Amino acid sequence: MSHPYDSFRFLPGAPRSPVILHVPHSSRTIPPAVREGIVLDDDALERELDHITDSHTDRLAEAAADASALTPWRFVNGLSRLVVDPERFPDEREEMLSAGMGAVYTRTTHREPLRPAGVDPRPLIDRYFTPYARAMTAAVADRLAAAGRAVIIDVHSYPTERLPYELHGDGPRPPVCLGTDAFHTPPALTAAARTAFAGFGGTGTDSPFAGAYVPLEFYGRDPRVSALMVEIRRDGYMREPGGPAGPGLTALADALAGLVDVVSRS
Repeated sequence: MSHPYDSFRFLPGAPRSPVILHVPHSSRTIPPAVREGIVLDDDALERELDHITDSHTDRLAEAAADASALTPWRFVNGLSRLVVDPERFPDEREEMLSAGMGAVYTRTTHREPLRPAGVDPRPLIDRYFTPYARAMTAAVADRLAAAGRAVIIDVHSYPTERLPYELHGDGPRPPVCLGTDAFHTPPALTAAARTAFAGFGGTGTDSPFAGAYVPLEFYGRDPRVSALMVEIRRDGYMREPGGPAGPGLTALADALAGLVDVVSRS
């Protein structure tokens, strides 16, 4: 199913699968009306998209779904995170507001202006963020009803070298970073991910990026909803920044499929 604005897709998996592969940052698409509110010229915008986009993670999730014994469901954002970032808090709880990167970004990865000063984020939140959040909430509720639990595996990537916008980028940058949540990430899920990605040079936890996405209706409330963020360092599968994917993509997809299979059986 898709949203009328084609801003996201919820792609079906096996009826009894509890797993949702969430791919929020893979797209470079910006609707023309949204583009008008961005102050960068076209060349600068393309460079920003190179840095900010988790390129090819939609392909990685698709390949992992195809390789899984029990096909997971996939929720894929069809728009760039420069439209809205569906994983941010839409209010003052969001830590990244200090870097100009709340639900609606006003600054670039290099802390330069992206939108005019004082821009009102509410129209973009109403049109794109809120429908996305409602649909993701419904997707999780659907898995709870069908499978009795839901496991959100957030599929991301991150640059080899720290970018200026990163608030916590001075720590380790392992080949695979696992973002966890104290309430929603059980130790067995983290352990399964460590095993699945053991062959890529090492995994780390919550550095340089921490946390895991759960829709706010369930966040901190429903232990039947588990979540893990998988952040793959980009030099492991693509040419940075914004270049083509390489052979590492297939190997990483197979590892992700292995994680999906373990989670589906547990």
